[in-house]
Amino acid sequence: MSGNMNLTLKVWRQKNTSASGTFETYQASGISPDMSFLEMMDVVNEDLIKQGKDPIAFDHDCREGICGMCSMYINGRAHGPLKGVTTCQLHMRTFKDGDTITIEPWRSSAFPVLKDLVVDRSAFDRIQQAGGFVSVNTGSVQDANSIPVPKENADEAFLSAACIGCGACVAACKNSSAMLFVSAKVSQYALLPQGQVERAKRVVNMVEQMDQEGFGNCTNTEACEAECPKQISVSNIARMNREYIKAKLFS
Repeated sequence: MSGNMNLTLKVWRQKNTSASGTFETYQASGISPDMSFLEMMDVVNEDLIKQGKDPIAFDHDCREGICGMCSMYINGRAHGPLKGVTTCQLHMRTFKDGDTITIEPWRSSAFPVLKDLVVDRSAFDRIQQAGGFVSVNTGSVQDANSIPVPKENADEAFLSAACIGCGACVAACKNSSAMLFVSAKVSQYALLPQGQVERAKRVVNMVEQMDQEGFGNCTNTEACEAECPKQISVSNIARMNREYIKAKLFS
């Protein structure tokens, strides 16, 4: 694609958690197709600042698809129309000149809007904290082969650990379920020898904290996996359910 684009943005603006929000319309002019979505937002904000207006608040940090901060609901999809990318990895060449783009925050009572497109995702932090610690031996470094791990388990644990906690699974789910996120964190340790000591306690505590935070339940529509930028598998949810049932039965 060559040449710059002119776009119309319909952006959700909300002063704080208790205020009522509304969509406001902005023009994004002279946008290079090589810009990332966040760079386009930067350009729009620079124009707003020049006009003496309040810039659009949105989360960002690494801008490399690692931190999970760049959470935007773009044209009805978490992180936008492409599969397996975060908002910061979405480039403007995905859109066409003259397009109208609707941008919203995550919609979940467990993720209250702080301002505009920024939501409070500290519920995820509390769920992870409920998981507690992992008991490991300290002292000299163990021999690399002293704790054999089947390759299948190692691969599954690695894929689960790829979860960046962005919350796209919650945003995509009709029930605002966090089960894909929680199950990825549970699986990460349940599959490895280092996670066995607290295995039962961990899954019970994390699931119960998830429920306390007000997330909904899973009804297996698999929207979470479809919208996850790291393509975490819903098979983790089945694993977490098995882990939870065993923990409750034998506790």
